[in-house]
Amino acid sequence: MNQEHWNNIYEMVSAKPIINAIGSVTMLGGSTPIPEVKRAMDLADSSYVPLVELEEKAGKFLAEFIGVPAAYITSGAGSALTLAAAAIMAGDDDQLIEQLPNTHGMKNEILIQKKHRYWYDRCLEASGAKLIMFGSEQKTTEKDLEEAIGPQTAGVHFTMYEQNPDPDALSLEKTIEIAHSHKLPVLVDAAGQIYPLENFGKYVKMGADFQCIAAKYLGASQSSGLALGTEEMIRKISKQSFVGYEGRRIRGIGRPHKVDRQEMMGVVAAVQNWLTINHETRLSNIEKQSMTLINILSSCPYIEASLIENIIGHQPFGVKIKIINHKFTVHDIVNKLKNGTPSIWTRVVGENNFIEIHMFGLKTDEEKIVGEKILEIFE
Repeated sequence: MNQEHWNNIYEMVSAKPIINAIGSVTMLGGSTPIPEVKRAMDLADSSYVPLVELEEKAGKFLAEFIGVPAAYITSGAGSALTLAAAAIMAGDDDQLIEQLPNTHGMKNEILIQKKHRYWYDRCLEASGAKLIMFGSEQKTTEKDLEEAIGPQTAGVHFTMYEQNPDPDALSLEKTIEIAHSHKLPVLVDAAGQIYPLENFGKYVKMGADFQCIAAKYLGASQSSGLALGTEEMIRKISKQSFVGYEGRRIRGIGRPHKVDRQEMMGVVAAVQNWLTINHETRLSNIEKQSMTLINILSSCPYIEASLIENIIGHQPFGVKIKIINHKFTVHDIVNKLKNGTPSIWTRVVGENNFIEIHMFGLKTDEEKIVGEKILEIFE
């Protein structure tokens, strides 16, 4: 294959490349590994290595680097959730591990605030666990959690929203306090809680038994993630994993959750990079990209573009676009951009009346293309 074909690799299979103005979303590929990760993955190609050992040694290295008791590399944050749910139900019992997802004879209920139900709690159910809601859509109290705990309760799940905390949800501190008083573990989905840096591993340090992180947000491959937790929790997760299936010859549900050696070392490199880079420079560059887009759109009387000022988590800044005094709706703009050349993917989140543009998936200067194509629509 010549260089021209390599430059158009997707065309070889008749797939159409797009400009990703949405951000880090799974359906568009999740992430582009940073140079440090690509180098680590290339170097990992040089030799084979027993993956049971690599999981153990890489996890220990990362735990010490992050400052948590234990860590384990998984095939994404969703995988970490499934394995953790399996771990709190089956524990160290190989017979129960092989029985999952059939949970007969074991505690199989995971409590979750009604306010915390979300798209990815399905990953918990994939283990065979049953989700039991407590509280209401308006408020969750300590009494709600106390009354929800029963003989089949295996643990409590908490969905972390540092960017938009809900004052009417039961706090993680109280969740941990109540759950632990009943000797129940607490699982935290903190997939995108990676900045400020004190949030990286924060919830395990607060006393949660487990938290997950999506390594794609750090510049690793999309199909990689981290489980952080107590030594006991991570040991139980390892027994559910694909290396537990192959290395111990115990038929757990984690066999499809495979991670290769290259990805493992890529995660190590991504974490090292994330915890040592200059984040002020990173944020400044993203803010500059966002302001470039805003300045381009400022010439159009039908567009109101403003800066998203959030810097917490994996997608800081960005641009909020509203349509004013024009027959086009934000959904019209999304569709026109998607069907244009080049195809530009944006989105309207939920019932919002504005488009969110994020810089995570944009290459250098692609924000200019996005801005110009939006102006063309109104011209």
